[in-house]
Amino acid sequence: MLTPEIVSLILVLGLVGLMICAVPLGFAAGALATALIYFQFGPGALGLPLKQVYGMASDYSFAAVPMFILMASLLEHSTLARDMYSGLQRLAGQITGGVAIVTLLIAVILAAMSGIIGGEIVLLGLIALPQMLRLKYDRNLAIGTILAGGSLGTMIPPSIVLIIYGLVSGVSIQKLFIATTIPGLMMGSLYLSYILIRCWKNPKLAPPVGPEDRAKMSVKEALKALVPPILLIFLIMYCIYGGITSITEAAVIGVTGALILITIRGEMSFGLLNDGLVQTLRACGVLLWVTFGVSVLVSVYNLSGGRDFMSDLILDANLPPLMTIIMMMLLFLVLGTIMDWIGILLLTMPIFVPIITQLGFDPVWFGVLFCMNMQVAFLSPPFGPAGFYLKSVAPPDISLMHIYNSVWPFILLQIFAITMLILFPNIALWLPGVLMN
Repeated sequence: MLTPEIVSLILVLGLVGLMICAVPLGFAAGALATALIYFQFGPGALGLPLKQVYGMASDYSFAAVPMFILMASLLEHSTLARDMYSGLQRLAGQITGGVAIVTLLIAVILAAMSGIIGGEIVLLGLIALPQMLRLKYDRNLAIGTILAGGSLGTMIPPSIVLIIYGLVSGVSIQKLFIATTIPGLMMGSLYLSYILIRCWKNPKLAPPVGPEDRAKMSVKEALKALVPPILLIFLIMYCIYGGITSITEAAVIGVTGALILITIRGEMSFGLLNDGLVQTLRACGVLLWVTFGVSVLVSVYNLSGGRDFMSDLILDANLPPLMTIIMMMLLFLVLGTIMDWIGILLLTMPIFVPIITQLGFDPVWFGVLFCMNMQVAFLSPPFGPAGFYLKSVAPPDISLMHIYNSVWPFILLQIFAITMLILFPNIALWLPGVLMN
C-alpha cells in the first residue's frame, strides 16, 4: 500500500503531466484512478469506478443539469434574446451608458434563464458588441461589460455550478440558490455602479442611442419582447424558492416554458430543436466525463487515506480559521488560471468541505464563496475561458490581449466582493435563515 503522501504526489504529477500532453481532464483523472485502484487495492477493486459512476448518474437532482442546458440552448437558437436586447435598448438606450446597462441586464436575465456560462457571452458578443462599437462606445468598457455580465452565470440561480456543488458537498441546492441571491445582486450592482460612474465622469465613453435607432421598435413592441421571458424566469424562481417543486422539476418546467414561448413566436422547427438537443448532448458529454473521472479519482484518493492526510496537513498547520479560508480562496484563484471550474470543484470540495465544517464555517457560505471565485477564474488570463468565448465571435481587430486588458476593473470588483463576503458571511446566510428556518 502506498502512503497518502506518495499517492498525493503521484496524482498531482500525473494530472499535470497528462494535461500538458493535452489529455482531457476527465480521461486523465479516470485513467489515473483506474491505475491507482489496480496497484493499490488489486484487480478485485476495479468495480469501484462503475459503482461511483452509477451512483452519480442515477442521482435525481443531477437531471436538472441537462434540462437547464437544454433550455439555454433552445433560447440561444431562437431570436428571443435578440428581441429582449432590442426591447431593453429601446427603453433605456437614450441615457448615457444605456446600452452597456442594457447589456448587463440582459446578461443577468440570460443567467437566470439558463444557469450556464459561455453561451451567453457568445450571444452577447454577437448581439451587443457590434452595437456598442457602432455607437462609438469605449472598446474596453464594451468588452468588459459583456464578460463581467456573462460571468454572473456562476452566481445567479439556476447556476449549474451551484447544482454540482450541492451534489458533491451534500448541501441543499435550494438553500444555495437562496444564499446567492444577495451576493449575486451585490455583484450586479457593483458592475452597474462602475459603468454609471465611468460614464458620468466621461460621457464620451458611452454615447446614447440616437432617435433613428429608437424608432426601430415601439415601446409596445419592447414590452412584448420583454414580458414573456421575465414571466418564465419568475415561474422558475417561484417553483424553486416557494418550495413548489424540486430543482429538477423546475428545470423541466423551464424547458417546457421555453418550448411554448418559441412555438408561440412561430420559430419552432425541427432544425432549431435538433440544434438545441445536439448542443445539450455535447455540453453534457464534456460535463459528465469530467464529473465521472474526477469523482472516481477523489474516491480512490480518499480510500487511500488522502482526505485524512490533507485534513491533518491543513488543521495541524494551526493557522487561524479565517487564514485557512483565505488560503483556500487563493488556491481556487491559482487553479482557476489553468483548470475548468468543474475540475476544481470535484477535486477540492470532497476535501475542503469537511475541513471548513470542522472549523465551524457554514458550507452554504463556502459554496457561495467558491462561485464568486469561479467568476474571477472565468475572466482571468492566461486561460480564462470567457476571453476565448468572446474572441470566437469578436471582430478580427480585437485580440485576446485587448480582451484580457478590458476585464481587470471587473476582476478587482469581484475580489472586493469576495473580501466583503469573507468579512460579513451574513451577506449570504441572512436570506436562507429568514426563508428556511
